Amino acid sequence: MNKDRSRRNRGGRRLHSGTMLGMLLMAVLLLSACSGNANSVFHTDKETTDSVTRVPWDYRVVEGTVGDLIGSDMTVLPDNELLPNDGNYATGDKIWTLQFMDAELVTDADQKNDIRLSSWDTIKSYADQKTAAEDLARLKVSITTDVDLVGVYKTKYKDKTRNFAVVELPSGNRIKQPIDDKRYTALEKQKKASVVLEEVHDFADYDSAYAKFRGWAN
Repeated sequence: MNKDRSRRNRGGRRLHSGTMLGMLLMAVLLLSACSGNANSVFHTDKETTDSVTRVPWDYRVVEGTVGDLIGSDMTVLPDNELLPNDGNYATGDKIWTLQFMDAELVTDADQKNDIRLSSWDTIKSYADQKTAAEDLARLKVSITTDVDLVGVYKTKYKDKTRNFAVVELPSGNRIKQPIDDKRYTALEKQKKASVVLEEVHDFADYDSAYAKFRGWAN
């Protein structure tokens, strides 16, 4: 009789363990099904990666003086920057250098734009300012053109009203500019706007350029 009771107890324990194992397997299957369902709380379609585009941003010509000569290189004062001595300059010579800045245009998932500017980088030296200015004029070109006018709008704060126009540049970026009442009326029903752009070309790849808004053409 004790043996029968022992068998029943062992059988009950095996039945209980089997039931628990079955319940655990069912829970795992349910969780797997939920995680594969795009409409469940375990799934998200939100894109968190920002879109980053690097573009040429600006150039400038800076006056300097040749410092120490180091092999085929030279230092340029006052920043003591090391450059190739391509012009065979001597210490103390007055020179001009072309400096370059690029930018990262960052667009997040909400289509908000941010600009991250690099530091100035010296890329070329010149024996005279005139030649440097000629290169600068080829790299930064002012043009007048028509661009898409997204629209105009007004904001009001403490009885003060401000007007803005939103235009789309050839790069696809949209920018807003403050405008006066007269220009607001002139642009209110327009689809295009005449603007002045500055095309900044890449020194290493001239066909690569970025257009920056520089004002209204009329």
